Amino acid sequence: MESGPAVFAGTTFALFGAALLLWTGARVLHRAPVAYRASPAVSTALATVFGVLFLVLGVWCLGRV
Repeated sequence: MESGPAVFAGTTFALFGAALLLWTGARVLHRAPVAYRASPAVSTALATVFGVLFLVLGVWCLGRV
C-alpha cells in the first residue's frame, strides 16, 4: 500500500526530467532560447542540471519500491 505514492512520485519525476531534457535538447539543437530574457548559457545549464536531477530523483524513488 505504501509503494503506490512512491511509484506515482517516481514516475512523475522521471517523466518530467526526461521531458525537460528532451525539450532543452530540441531548443539547443534549433538554436532557440531555452528561457527568454536570460543568458543562453546559464538557462541551458540550469535546465540540463534540473532535468538530470529530476530524472535521477525519479529513478531513486522507483528503486526504493
